[in-house]
Amino acid sequence: MSEKPTPPLLGDGSIVGDYTLLYRYWDELRRRGRNLDNALLRREDFEKLRRLVEEHTSMTLEKLLSILTEEFLPRVDREAAMAAARATYGVELDAETAARRVARILAGWLIEAGKQSGILRLRGPSLPTD
Repeated sequence: MSEKPTPPLLGDGSIVGDYTLLYRYWDELRRRGRNLDNALLRREDFEKLRRLVEEHTSMTLEKLLSILTEEFLPRVDREAAMAAARATYGVELDAETAARRVARILAGWLIEAGKQSGILRLRGPSLPTD
């Protein structure tokens, strides 16, 4: 089995246990000549995270992941996500499932980056990493 890749900038692997799908998604976007802007964290993402944390002082990690996954989902290229999932898992996933997996990794990465930058603190038991 291959080694898991190093997390991207400000990621620490505490939420997203394996960033392979995201890296393959980026590769697939590049291969298709598509812009990676939608697949990277933006200032607006950090602002959204900050607002969520301020509005909901106590929220489960799963709820936060769910909300952020829905935020990222429209930014995910379905075809590229399916190709990346096929390359990562060796199986065909439908477009929605593949896109949700990529969006959830982006959401987890944002939470990790939010921890690193001091936007939020996680308390209590942690979720198992992907």
